[in-house]
Amino acid sequence: MANITAAMVKELREMTGAGMMDCKKALGETDGDMEAAVEFLRKNGQAKAEKKAGRIAAEGLCKVVMKDEKTAAVVEVNSETDFVAKNEEFQSFVAAVAEQAVCSDAADMDAFMAEAWKSDTSKTVKDALVEKVARIGENLNIRRFEKVTADNGCVATYVHGGGRIGVIVVADTDVVNDGIKEALTNLAMQVAALSPKYVATSEVSEEYKAHEKEILMAQIANDPKMAGKPEKVIEGAVNGRLNKELKEVCLLEQVYVKAEDGKQTVAQYVAQVAKENNANLSISRFVRFETGEGIEKKVDDFAAEVAAQAGM
Repeated sequence: MANITAAMVKELREMTGAGMMDCKKALGETDGDMEAAVEFLRKNGQAKAEKKAGRIAAEGLCKVVMKDEKTAAVVEVNSETDFVAKNEEFQSFVAAVAEQAVCSDAADMDAFMAEAWKSDTSKTVKDALVEKVARIGENLNIRRFEKVTADNGCVATYVHGGGRIGVIVVADTDVVNDGIKEALTNLAMQVAALSPKYVATSEVSEEYKAHEKEILMAQIANDPKMAGKPEKVIEGAVNGRLNKELKEVCLLEQVYVKAEDGKQTVAQYVAQVAKENNANLSISRFVRFETGEGIEKKVDDFAAEVAAQAGM
């Protein structure tokens, strides 16, 4: 049997939001396998699906830049401390990286880091990063970038929390005016706030649905209220819960955050805006970066606290 450490309990707890002792039990039941422990907690209704990706722990900034109405880019640059993230020199460097990205044709990070630095073409992007690390005196990392182009419409952007979250929304539209732009900015704010995974249910893979159904079936099997229920009733309950989950992870199915009646969906809002502006309008994609997504920052004190409480 695997040795279950306090650090492992701490990591699983922050990944899932489950209780400390539940996490310890899950790790014991799965021989210390973190992914299996997450599944164990979900099947027992002790963890939320959206928590699985991991906690937000790294410092740094996300920056979004628009080249024009059709082109935008978002970057994430990490620092070791929040102090440096608030530093003017670091922020200027992140802005320069974003300007580099919006003009880049690079297909991946390796190609991007090898590009000539826009501010001084005698250097590469990697050279500029190394110099900035030496100057600031803290490890920095250009973690990721994404450039998007709206071939048949326009883009809108939104930055939340001074750079904690950066969002780009891409729309297909035959009308680009202030009304359309305002609506798309509202949707970018929606994406920042509610963090959908897909634009529409049609994008959700059958594999994802099957996996979630398996989790829901296990949850229902452990629900005393569902004991002895006919298979048809159980199947209906599973499909109902799945549809509810899809409404939470698909942008167009979500309730619009500014809905006056508290019921209007994003899809209905988009249709309303299209009608008001005599436009053919649809959302084709979005990009959402959150600073430190999935990166763990070392914290020793809490692990010691867990160990003390769990008697480990």
